[in-house]
Amino acid sequence: MQSLIKKIESLKKQPISNIISRRIKEFENNRKSNHKIFSELCFCILTANFQAEKSIKIQKKLEKDFFLSSKKVLANKLKKEGHRFWSQRAEFICYARKQKKEIFDILKNKKEVREELFKKIKGFGMKEASHFLRNIGYKNVAIVDFHIVDLLVKKGLIKRPKTITKKVYLQIEEVLFSLAKKTNLSLAELDLYLWFIETGKVLK
Repeated sequence: MQSLIKKIESLKKQPISNIISRRIKEFENNRKSNHKIFSELCFCILTANFQAEKSIKIQKKLEKDFFLSSKKVLANKLKKEGHRFWSQRAEFICYARKQKKEIFDILKNKKEVREELFKKIKGFGMKEASHFLRNIGYKNVAIVDFHIVDLLVKKGLIKRPKTITKKVYLQIEEVLFSLAKKTNLSLAELDLYLWFIETGKVLK
């Protein structure tokens, strides 16, 4: 863990830290708008088993469709944009659209928000629920995706899991929480630093 801590502390003194701070501020601002909240929910539905960068491009291009288009129209547009699971994701987004009031009610609660979201929203697991919450300003949930797992395995902080069950997810989150405490970062900030270390990019 020490080498990773040193790397993060070094990055905190470099220009990338300003980019990460701005991104965190963007996430906080997203939470002020129901429109942005639902758009980020749809983005996180798209990213499951799919590339984040392509999902960002699709979100920018089809955001209005998340709110207005029929399942058939949205599916065809997702297919045209190259999404692997165009039909299923269109179904999930249109289903979530019908649940907007319930989803906003869940977000008003103080406890078990993530648990309730991944139970309620089709296409959400622990990772997607965590990703969504981080993107709307929640700071202490971890996004355990394959980039993060690869980095933690390389650094000897975890053994590579065969599958990421809820129990395994929470165990890895505890490792990340320990690293966040040692670097004086929130889990949201830590995720962006780790993503940058592993990929050289700051996305969302």
